[in-house]
Amino acid sequence: MRLKDVDVPEEAPVAPPPPASREPRRHRPAGPEPPAPTPVLKAQGSVVQAALYRDGRRVSTPDSLAETFRQLREYPDGMAWIGLHRPTEAELLSLAAEFDLHELAVEDALEAHQRPKLERYGDTLFVVLRAARYLDAQEEVDFGELHVFVGKDFLITVRHGAAPDLSAVRRRMEETPELLALGPEAALYAILDAVVDGYAPVVAGVQNDIDEIETEVFGGDPSVSRRIYELSREMVEFQRATRPLVGMLHGLISGFAKYGTDEELQRYLRDVADHVTHTSERVDGFRQALADILTVNATLVTQQQNAEMRALAEAGFEQNEEIKKISSWAAILFAPTLVGTIYGMNFETMPELKWAAGYPFAILLMAVVCISLYFIFKRRDWL
Repeated sequence: MRLKDVDVPEEAPVAPPPPASREPRRHRPAGPEPPAPTPVLKAQGSVVQAALYRDGRRVSTPDSLAETFRQLREYPDGMAWIGLHRPTEAELLSLAAEFDLHELAVEDALEAHQRPKLERYGDTLFVVLRAARYLDAQEEVDFGELHVFVGKDFLITVRHGAAPDLSAVRRRMEETPELLALGPEAALYAILDAVVDGYAPVVAGVQNDIDEIETEVFGGDPSVSRRIYELSREMVEFQRATRPLVGMLHGLISGFAKYGTDEELQRYLRDVADHVTHTSERVDGFRQALADILTVNATLVTQQQNAEMRALAEAGFEQNEEIKKISSWAAILFAPTLVGTIYGMNFETMPELKWAAGYPFAILLMAVVCISLYFIFKRRDWL
């Protein structure tokens, strides 16, 4: 399975931090003044898009993280939606300082290669998702990783890989401001829905691959075993992406009453949970089907090999029978040749030279030996 990342442009010059004279937006514990946020990069770097929303409508599109922080302080009732692609450590540290993100979650988002999970750090929810898309040309599944930080007035997405297309999610949410007005949780559920909907083309593509594999198996294609193995590995990765989502979504559903989730969002999330359960069951079915196909293919290969061995054995048996016949006739013909050769030696001291019955005796001896050998070989089924 491959995790394919898209290259991004080089980072833009560092933007200055927000003015120190402005009071921070969030309540912080009493104590020394916290350090200034780490300098951040402009949106031309790994920041795909940053936007501020009020009542579900976009009011600003800052061109840097520093500007996003400044404008969000000016709108205490606003919400920031920040999208990043493979951010640098400096960017994540600046976000952590501004939004009080837990260091463990920041470390996970920076290193990536995490399993899907849901963690709550105080008022911040940290979600890891594995998105997938089906590549028709290569007939393979491409996986991407998405990390989401959800707070009271912010949502941060950290994407590793080409999937999912969060710009489409943002456009869809902006077209329904009444839903986006429900806050960052609404955006999170929209992202969950987009990731889960992205599984549908993968399921359809894999189903088509399995149908083709079944045809190849019964058609005797010798290269089908490798295709079965590769698709089985992709299904293992797909299962690792979908199975944890079932428990994650049920965990969110169980917290509806505790966190006062809007009723519309509850229906939204239950629908996503149903789709995830259906997809997870399909993936489990695919793994079982591929295991059965691999067993059937091994059986068919064994049967084919047995048939070939049986054909070789039959050919060897027929060859042995021919060799027996040839050997038998060779022995029969060798006997008179031997007698004739002995009696053909013209030595004066041979007693048979002046024997009147020598010639009939030699002929009779040849006939007796040949007939005897014939019946012996015939009795042993050599002839």
